[in-house]
Amino acid sequence: MRIAITGGIGSGKSYVCRMLEQRGIKIYDCDAAAKRLMRTSDSLQHQLKELVGDNVYSADGVLQKPVLAEFLLASEANKQALNNVVHPAVAADYKVSGMEWLESAILFESGFDRRVHFDHIVCVTAPRNVRIQRIMQRDSISAERAAEWIDAQMTQEEVEQRSDFVIMNDEVSDLQHQIDRMLQQFQPAE
Repeated sequence: MRIAITGGIGSGKSYVCRMLEQRGIKIYDCDAAAKRLMRTSDSLQHQLKELVGDNVYSADGVLQKPVLAEFLLASEANKQALNNVVHPAVAADYKVSGMEWLESAILFESGFDRRVHFDHIVCVTAPRNVRIQRIMQRDSISAERAAEWIDAQMTQEEVEQRSDFVIMNDEVSDLQHQIDRMLQQFQPAE
């Protein structure tokens, strides 16, 4: 069984994933995998050099994040081109990882849900004001900048609609109870 956990920035999906890991569930982290693959995969490095330019890596092979960020932010076409190189590599890596669970902030935007079949998709959600506070605290940025980051992603409502299960992480609702219900729902029928 394959299960994806998604949710917008500041929703607390990583916190929910840590709670699942405390229960012994291993979760594939797409962000960490993308960073690892950009460092270690010769094939991906070659594709990135062709797309962005040789200067995306230093002479000693270190990814130049400012060069990559500049390329990414230059246009929507650049963003899509980069996604079309990185996301298939991450999807292929996930498929051979042997893990059932996956965490991806941009599961739908990246097309990951079209590259890998998931039996269940879980959305972690939180009220906008809570998300803004979390982002401000975590990244030491203004409320306006945090709101811009939220607005740059797919709406929380759309992510919820495309998901099979929603976990409300509003700092009031009982997360353990919601996780119990989710795990019970995902048990295969006898």
